[in-house]
Amino acid sequence: MRSPAPFLTLLLALAASWPAVAGSGEWTVDDLLLQETVQEVEIAPDGNSAVWVKRKMDKEKGTVVSNLFLTSLEDGRELALTRGTDRHGSPRFSPDGRRLAFVSDRPRRGEKEDDKLAKSQLFLLDLGGGEPWSVTSLARPLGAFAWQDDGHLVFVAPEDPTRLELATEKAKDTSIVVEDPVTPPTRLFRLALATGEITRLTDNRDWIDLLAVSPDGHWAVTRRQQSLSFEYDNRLAPSAWLTNLATGESRQLFAGTRLFPSRVAWQPDSLGFYFSAERSSHPVYLQATISEVHHFDVASGRQQKVDLGWARGLGDVGSLAATPDGFLALLADGVHHLPARFVRVGSTHRRTALEGEHVDHVFDWVISRNGQRILYEHSTASQPPVWMRARLEGARLRAPEPTIRLNPGWADKPHFESEVVRFRGARGDEVEGILRYPFDWRQGERRPLILAIHGGPAGADLDQWSYRVSKPSPLWLARGAFVLEVNYHGSSNYGLEWVESITGGKYYELEIPDLEAGVDALIARGLVDPERLATTGWSNGGILSAELITRTRRYKVASIGAADVEWISDWGNVDFGAAFDQLYFGASPLENPQRYVDKSPFFRLPEVTTPTIVFTGTEDRNVPPSQSWSLYRALQQTTSTPVRLVVFPGEPHGLGRYVHQRRKIEEELAWLDRYLFATSPPQPAALAASSPLGRALERNHFAASGGRLGRLVAGLLVPEVVARGGLALGRFEVTRAQYAAFDSSYPVPAGKENHPAAGITFEQARAYCEWLSAETGEPYRLPREAEVAPLRKEAGTLGNTLDHWAGFAPNPEEAEALRRAAEALGADGPLLAEVGRFDAVGEAEPLFDLGGNAAEWVTAADGSALLLGPSADSPARPKGPSEAAPPYRGFRVARE
Repeated sequence: MRSPAPFLTLLLALAASWPAVAGSGEWTVDDLLLQETVQEVEIAPDGNSAVWVKRKMDKEKGTVVSNLFLTSLEDGRELALTRGTDRHGSPRFSPDGRRLAFVSDRPRRGEKEDDKLAKSQLFLLDLGGGEPWSVTSLARPLGAFAWQDDGHLVFVAPEDPTRLELATEKAKDTSIVVEDPVTPPTRLFRLALATGEITRLTDNRDWIDLLAVSPDGHWAVTRRQQSLSFEYDNRLAPSAWLTNLATGESRQLFAGTRLFPSRVAWQPDSLGFYFSAERSSHPVYLQATISEVHHFDVASGRQQKVDLGWARGLGDVGSLAATPDGFLALLADGVHHLPARFVRVGSTHRRTALEGEHVDHVFDWVISRNGQRILYEHSTASQPPVWMRARLEGARLRAPEPTIRLNPGWADKPHFESEVVRFRGARGDEVEGILRYPFDWRQGERRPLILAIHGGPAGADLDQWSYRVSKPSPLWLARGAFVLEVNYHGSSNYGLEWVESITGGKYYELEIPDLEAGVDALIARGLVDPERLATTGWSNGGILSAELITRTRRYKVASIGAADVEWISDWGNVDFGAAFDQLYFGASPLENPQRYVDKSPFFRLPEVTTPTIVFTGTEDRNVPPSQSWSLYRALQQTTSTPVRLVVFPGEPHGLGRYVHQRRKIEEELAWLDRYLFATSPPQPAALAASSPLGRALERNHFAASGGRLGRLVAGLLVPEVVARGGLALGRFEVTRAQYAAFDSSYPVPAGKENHPAAGITFEQARAYCEWLSAETGEPYRLPREAEVAPLRKEAGTLGNTLDHWAGFAPNPEEAEALRRAAEALGADGPLLAEVGRFDAVGEAEPLFDLGGNAAEWVTAADGSALLLGPSADSPARPKGPSEAAPPYRGFRVARE
């Protein structure tokens, strides 16, 4: 038999040399990438329930999946209507409320897959029970659809493929003719559910892309694209049409104008509808606009613009909702929306601002058909969104209650503060923005600043929860940086003059001073370290970042996604090239090539000193990937500044695949860590996240204070917990430092603060949980056997066990000899290691030491005490009775 003493002595010496590290936050990349969102909410005809779509990235599938849920508006109960990894969307209640129609790419029941059919089809679901069934077999993707009555659906779809198209497909000819005038038209059809018969309702030769059917099923409003190049040049505007679904007769609305709807909201009585339309002072281009509201009366055929009494227009077009006496709208109000109710008074409308608990932070809503119930999204820049249900009484939201809550694991994440900031920018104008504070910032500290610039430029950063691949702010805040978002000149939500202020050749000239003024304002307040500045952005945010680093050297790092740097080639290579470039630069490159040269940062890149990482997708039609290549090559070939280009194959303007989204964030974090935070060198490609070294580095992001693991709650060091379903379990075993806060007599030898609290009885462990609950106001307890047994099985046998110290799997006699040898090293559990040094369960939010270290007290099914192993003084697979000695008995906490 081999002597264990040399193994024990060596490994105990190594364990004692491991440094204690402090964490900087619990937010992870997957918290953002796998977050759940609510989309397409609709209230049932009787107002008692709502259907909605839960959208989430599926990590295994690598793409987004979406499912339908039904929520009671009486008691908030929730029912999943669909499951799995398919996509379900656009749910619509039938007029009688008994069925749902929706679009899905799920397999069609009882039918073989047919690659000649479109992937997505129209399905029905009986809300009384049963499986969904498909009601279409279309060759081309379905567009908008709506119920006409309980037995009929109307929908928009392209005509079936022509003989020429079928022949081309058969020849495997994948050639594309751009804006081919013979592209089959998109028309309106009716589906009879009883027979499955489809009837063509319109014979238009253009392309319908919007549909709104009146509540009585008699009328349909459609929008038709008259030119396949409208997106590029904005010349031939879409037209609006009203179709009588009983006779098939259609008539054009608003002929001779450039007025066309972006959203339609029918009155409940079907006598007319409200619609939003974009307005610009430019006679052609519709890139910088505000949204206004119009009303159309069916009987008279008269259209009238509604006087909103609000120059900034609509803040969210989708919020336009008709009521029995008028409509509701969220008006543009800078970093907020102004919720308002408009009541018809003769030919005018009286506006009243809504009142209620959350009206300052409402960002989306739907209302019932009788206008008495409302579901709305409430969030702030620091508070994740919750969908509330309330009664709508006049202009007041009454008795709001949380109804749809997502992302339960976020409840344990560190909280951060935010602030609406205002400062003087270009031309002395007041500029607004959002400032997000680092998790651990203290008054008087200067911290790094990350300037996160929104896209558009006709976009805006609002005082709402909005974190995504292009702006993973919680991960930056956890590293100790401020994040500043500026609504520079040209942003939306501030009115027509503001959004158009950078057109006609003034692009860059107002935005850059605004951004710089925002940074200067924070430096002047003593918040920001002027030597640690970064600029980031995607699309127009990346464009402005690229310009910034050519104008100043004070930014120590830049992250630039999908950004133009050379404008002449942009004009012809972008889907909206002429409309965008000619509006903002005041001419085409053929008319004024020098202006395009002067505006292009490309020619100033040789002066750049900022380390820059660049991202692009190969299928981007908004900002061609060649622009990112030009940025990369110019910096690589003409400067000595570090530069890195990451290209995502098959991705359009926004990254869609999980692996690409994760790669973008991780590459960006590594770049910021190296050049802004100066905390870590780039990780070698050979480093696996699940390796012991990878796990050791990962500990840098676990909660800690002063080198002691745990999070501070009101000055008390408490265990960090990790969500597992509806339960939160301690990431680690309760440590000596944490237990000593409960029992001041408990010894904490120097260097063992993060070792598991051992020598603990079941009664002591339970008493600690009761004390912790009282101190924090959070419901802590010991885990139950059924909750941790599966996790221990998943952990396997690679933890801190006697097998580890011996170097082999000992039999019972060898195990006893090894224990006696270990006693020579001390009496207080000398084989115990600092928590988190061995095995882990779960990649995104790992749990440690379930496969060994201290044996842990849990509550058995009958409520009695139960000690679960293995432990450091017992074999990994004992094959018989083997209980940890008292010095090796500890516990971890659970929280409801």
